[in-house]
Amino acid sequence: MDPRDGSITLADYIAKHWAPGTGGAPRTQANRERRTRLHIIPHLGQLPLRSITASDLRAYIAKLDATVDSVDYQRGILSELSGILEAAVDDKRLVRNPLRAKSVRWPKASQERREAWPLERALRVRDVISPRNRIAVVLGLGCGLRQGEVFGLSPEDLDYARGVLHVRRQVQAIHGRLYFALPKGAKTRMVDMPPSVAEELKRHVEAFPPVEVELPWGKPVGGGQRRKFSLLLTTRFGNAIAVNTWNTYTWKPALAKAGIIPPRPKGAKQWQWAAARKDGFHVLRHTYASIMLEAGESVVTLARWLGHSSPAVTLGYYAHFMPEAGTKGRTAIDRLLGGEGHERASRNSPDSPQG
Repeated sequence: MDPRDGSITLADYIAKHWAPGTGGAPRTQANRERRTRLHIIPHLGQLPLRSITASDLRAYIAKLDATVDSVDYQRGILSELSGILEAAVDDKRLVRNPLRAKSVRWPKASQERREAWPLERALRVRDVISPRNRIAVVLGLGCGLRQGEVFGLSPEDLDYARGVLHVRRQVQAIHGRLYFALPKGAKTRMVDMPPSVAEELKRHVEAFPPVEVELPWGKPVGGGQRRKFSLLLTTRFGNAIAVNTWNTYTWKPALAKAGIIPPRPKGAKQWQWAAARKDGFHVLRHTYASIMLEAGESVVTLARWLGHSSPAVTLGYYAHFMPEAGTKGRTAIDRLLGGEGHERASRNSPDSPQG
């Protein structure tokens, strides 16, 4: 049998030839596996590769649109499928990628803007959350840290003399197993630490002494070297914090107490909160970015503090937080062509009486 035969089903190709050769961070691999298992194989898996047509894909995209709410997630699934079909082209099993046909139209990318909270709302949550967890809100709002980065922060990462903190690791979870990993993009970074944040950190360390926690490094199981770090924020029992558990039992009750979301209905399960995604912990990062940009901080500097790959990413996310965008140039031109600038230019003109 020709090993390049395109009669192999999409499911078999994924299992035997595509999945074994994929890499990336454990979380990336888990997300890839989930998209293919839940959204690609059940709908297209039994089709032979060479039998997948543009018509099949148009129907598939319509089905995704009806069953998957998030446009960004729909595009993520299609991106995964396109990568699989491109690999099949490289393996000479397909002549072309049918997902690139002109008649196959992907859902348009979401234009949803990042929304920040009013500062008063963020401070209200800071003040009603439990004293042990207050520092998480302070670090999200005052330094723009991601949630997993807050849970991975160690006293050794704090440089009070220079007024900076080092983001060197995060706590992640896959299938309920916690592990240490590098920050998003596998990049460590240095973030400005305002004096108010430094004082909050000192008070937190005094009230809740850091606890040494040991977890696998880089992957949750299977060969991940175990590492120990003293963590600033742990559970009451001295364990690393799982994001989903913290969101359910700490963050959402604080939102309800602050009046941002409704209380949990009587008789509802502990995880049944009517909370919108926009009110997740990440909103503190957006609020931090909005405060920095509205204060006139450089986009280049902010991108470095946030850990973005380039300032263009920061602008794409947060340009709408720059209320003076366009007005500074207008003011400069007005100074030049009007007022003192206009009078000086007139006096120096060859056509003026003084010239």
